[in-house]
Amino acid sequence: MFKKSEHNDSSNFWISYADLMAGLLFVFILLIGAIVSKSINLREVLHLKEKKLEQTTKNLKVKEDKLIKTTQTLIKKEQGIKHLNTKVEKQVAKIKLQQDEIYKLKSLLSKRVKELNNTKASLVITKDELELKSNEIEKLNQLLLAKNSKLDALNGKIIILQNLIKDSNTTLQDKDKKIQDYKNKILVLSNNLTKKEDELRLKGKKAMQLLEALDKKQSNYENLLKELQSKREKIKYLTGIKLKAIDELKKTLGNKIAISKDGSMKLSSNILFDKGSSQLKDSSKEQLKEIFSQYINALMSNQAIAPYIQTIAIEGHTDSDGGFVYNLKLSQDRALSVMQYLLTLPIAKKYNLKDKLVASGRAYLDKIVVNGKEDKTKSRRIEIKFRLKNQNQLYEIEKILDENSTF
Repeated sequence: MFKKSEHNDSSNFWISYADLMAGLLFVFILLIGAIVSKSINLREVLHLKEKKLEQTTKNLKVKEDKLIKTTQTLIKKEQGIKHLNTKVEKQVAKIKLQQDEIYKLKSLLSKRVKELNNTKASLVITKDELELKSNEIEKLNQLLLAKNSKLDALNGKIIILQNLIKDSNTTLQDKDKKIQDYKNKILVLSNNLTKKEDELRLKGKKAMQLLEALDKKQSNYENLLKELQSKREKIKYLTGIKLKAIDELKKTLGNKIAISKDGSMKLSSNILFDKGSSQLKDSSKEQLKEIFSQYINALMSNQAIAPYIQTIAIEGHTDSDGGFVYNLKLSQDRALSVMQYLLTLPIAKKYNLKDKLVASGRAYLDKIVVNGKEDKTKSRRIEIKFRLKNQNQLYEIEKILDENSTF
């Protein structure tokens, strides 16, 4: 007569938490995937910049080799010009010697002319002597003319050499200017290269820091994953204990009274109480004693279940007839009346249930609805249910969630 239908709205608390842990694990896997992807992109960018820096270094090396070759060519040309200057100086010195000889000849010729003029009147010159002197003068004039011709040719060469020297000096100045420009460019490129190396070194350092942070986060993730796995195993273990307890109750009481999915049993208030009364009927006490004793024996005699039992709750429920305050007090008084009776039973003393039994009233907050309508007869009931020691596990789960929110 106490057998009732199972509550349609009952749900499994532990399975919900297991789903929550699975969702949380999926979020962390996505987070780690994003971090790894960002690290790979950063490494590719650094690799491209290193290649670009290597290419710039090669270009500078080529330009530096070209500049060295140009400098060597200019040095050779400068040595050639110096050699040419030495040669010109020798030619100039030779020309000066020849000019001195010509000057001496002119002086000698002038002296001879004066001597001839002085001796012209006093001397009687024969025709043969006169012809001899004339031939001598003619030879001297021809020699002087030849020397003058050579002197003019040498002066022309000197002018050409001076122009060449001037052009060479201008070319050397241009080359020196280009060399200086190349040196300035190389200095600028060297400074830029130094800056690029510093930037690359700094970015490399940042990349190492990011990689270290990534390794640390990976380690934290693995530790967290292990911890979540451990908590999940604990949840599965506790869920297994609850399911085992419910299965044991169904085996023991299944033929006498219905056991709900959450392990509770429902007793009709119409059997236990008169209408509007919280006084337990004497006629129902014996049956209540028998059912309660079997319920408690099934839980507390099993050493795999008993250590995890925290409380045995007695809940009073009413239908929606009357006000809420009235029904709340009635449901509380009925639950308290049942608990007081149960504490007098030998089974309560055997398992020391005084610290485990609790009573509460729910009024019509959990009324039973069938086909969209309230079943008032079924709603008026007393529920006896057990609760496992799950508060510590719930606290640990909340703590993990708080830590993960700042990860």
